Amino acid sequence: MKIKVEKLGVILQPTSKKFEEKSVFNPGCWQEGEFVYLFYRSLNQENQSTIGFAKFKGPKQLVKRLNKPIITRDYKYESKGVEDPRIVKIDNTFYLTYVAHDGKNAVTALAVSNDLKTFEKKGIITAQITYKEAEDIFKKAGLKKDYFCFAEFYRKENGEDVLLWGKDVILFPRKINGKFAMLHRILPGIQLVFFNDFKDLTTDFWKEHFKNLKKHTILEKEYWFETSHLGGGCPPIETDQGWIMIYHATERKKNNKKIYHAAAALLDRDNPLKIIGRLKYPLFSPTKEWEKQGFVSNVVFPTGTAVFNDNLYIYYGAADEKIAVAKIKIDTLLKKLKESI
Repeated sequence: MKIKVEKLGVILQPTSKKFEEKSVFNPGCWQEGEFVYLFYRSLNQENQSTIGFAKFKGPKQLVKRLNKPIITRDYKYESKGVEDPRIVKIDNTFYLTYVAHDGKNAVTALAVSNDLKTFEKKGIITAQITYKEAEDIFKKAGLKKDYFCFAEFYRKENGEDVLLWGKDVILFPRKINGKFAMLHRILPGIQLVFFNDFKDLTTDFWKEHFKNLKKHTILEKEYWFETSHLGGGCPPIETDQGWIMIYHATERKKNNKKIYHAAAALLDRDNPLKIIGRLKYPLFSPTKEWEKQGFVSNVVFPTGTAVFNDNLYIYYGAADEKIAVAKIKIDTLLKKLKESI
């Protein structure tokens, strides 16, 4: 029997404000007591992204929403968009990772804050090498054919000098064995990297990491709803039984259209490279009108969570146009994940 997921509906929609006229979606979430802070991707009519801000009391009651972006496009590498933020707090610092897009390249950058009001940008943290450079490393690493298919696609779409796309970069909310732990994605799988300091994330560091990418890969596509690729979703949620990992899985249909599903796995607390549970079916899929029809149809894209009582609330982008939330019992999810393997 599948897990019961209760969809609570849309909680945030586009407004008449220019920076978010077209879409609001894919929010990073931070919970503090009874309040949930959402940092969401906002899209204008020119398809340029900024990051907006809203505050909720409980999982759904909107109490504050800024009239302007909280994070804007300030540098050349993010001239077309700052997108899909995820946020965690480690010690006394908030770390917000986001995709920076210049119209050709999509990389991940970092911003930090002490108060959730002002953010200091720290620059790009993913690898700044071309797909051609990456392919040469991937060949020596013995990666599957799919990795080269995606590389060929991005080179054809964007040119031979396009950088390796670095998206879905998500920090664990605490250090593990004294190191930062961070999910990232080299299509079509999800990988994990450990490091001591963000200054360590140099080009040479990433090249060494790619040489052993197979052993750093947590999940690869395996089930019927994962036929295209996988990507990170929400920051992992620590429980006494392991890290709950909510991710997205993309199904490719015969007409080459895609359906984005929410999925779940359970990682070992001390060694998150070890999978101790993984659902063989989607956690939830696009079934509602607001998920099936929108700027990009048939998309549920989980990016943040909050916990109230025994319930896990999952915030997600719906059809790349609105923000919605779904509810599930944490104990039920843990039980099903442990039964899955």
